[in-house]
Amino acid sequence: MASKIITDKIVSPEEIAAIARRAKQKNKTIAFTNGCFDILHAGHVNYLNAAADLADLLILGLNSDASVKKIKGEKRPVIHDTHRAVVLASLACISHIVIFDEPDPGSLIKLIIPDILVKGEDWNENEIIGADFVKQNGGRISRIPLAPDISTTAIIKKILDTRSAVPGGTITS
Repeated sequence: MASKIITDKIVSPEEIAAIARRAKQKNKTIAFTNGCFDILHAGHVNYLNAAADLADLLILGLNSDASVKKIKGEKRPVIHDTHRAVVLASLACISHIVIFDEPDPGSLIKLIIPDILVKGEDWNENEIIGADFVKQNGGRISRIPLAPDISTTAIIKKILDTRSAVPGGTITS
């Protein structure tokens, strides 16, 4: 069971709206990013720390299992959303996590009204969900460079390739 320090970071959309309002009243800047974060890796950690460096609080919108399936297909996610949330909440750089069911974080962005909307450089600004809304509300967009040659998809492929390379198709440790 995760500690209260970790589980307290995982909040509902209603709770995050109130948290964001209180932070803004205290003149705190809020960065928001989102994603599946199916198998946490160094690229994710570097990205999230860079996002956190941009503001006082980093709020992460985490795609639910149903949302990941819509985006990535029936075989994903590999890790259940509550487990992904606990692992991510253990990172000091993340202030709060909200799990959302929609395929995109548009409604969550409208609840939070972040000062900075963060995505990876692989996204063109005009493709980033919520970018226009954030800019209309005085915020900005930040696109962060991604670590080369590391992705969840590549990790899954390597695991499957390793499995098929082992006699009998099983992996032994």
